[in-house]
Amino acid sequence: MRELCSSEYFGVAISVIAFWIGVKIQKKTKSPICNPLIIAIVLIVGVLEIFHISYEAYDVGGAIINMFLAPATACLAVAIYSKFDILKKYWLPILVGCVVGSAASMFSVYGMCKLFGLEQSITVSLVPKSVTTPIAVSISEGNGGVVPITVVAVIFTGILGSILAPFLIKIFRVNDSIAAGLAIGSCSHAVGTSKAIEIGEVEGAMSGLAIGICGIVTVLISMILL
Repeated sequence: MRELCSSEYFGVAISVIAFWIGVKIQKKTKSPICNPLIIAIVLIVGVLEIFHISYEAYDVGGAIINMFLAPATACLAVAIYSKFDILKKYWLPILVGCVVGSAASMFSVYGMCKLFGLEQSITVSLVPKSVTTPIAVSISEGNGGVVPITVVAVIFTGILGSILAPFLIKIFRVNDSIAAGLAIGSCSHAVGTSKAIEIGEVEGAMSGLAIGICGIVTVLISMILL
């Protein structure tokens, strides 16, 4: 058992299987609460606790998955390029919307952290919560943040956004597909985008576009704010 757990294939296999189970459960229940990411996290933590497997042993394989975060970030350029015609036509409202969305997220978290007197490292860890994980981790690491806290904040934000987005769109009567997609992508990154794709094709495309633009905007704002 010890040799099995120390293998890099263990972390990769358990991550893939746990997420696959989460996807199956989500498709069967069709409930936003049954998010595959939440289910995968619960299953992995449960396995590690039940069999007394250390996080370090799991992370040997987890680090391999983490290695693909940087290429995944580069792939965001594809979403921007595929919708370049829409970007050229509505470049000003899209740009303003992403800038305002990113700024509102970052400054609100920064203000709350200062209000409650949190340490600088915690503040840095929470500020980039609304962008995709690779960018958030890079910002956190580069400014002295705590990466695990950043990852948890990003995951929680994405899941919360995917659950609340459909209800908020109805409550505030957001009838414009472009506006709805940009709002979801700028607030809840890739996890929210998966829900935006379910809502509509345009919403999904705009949400994916917002991930890339908001990532760039967040990096620029963080250079000033942090």
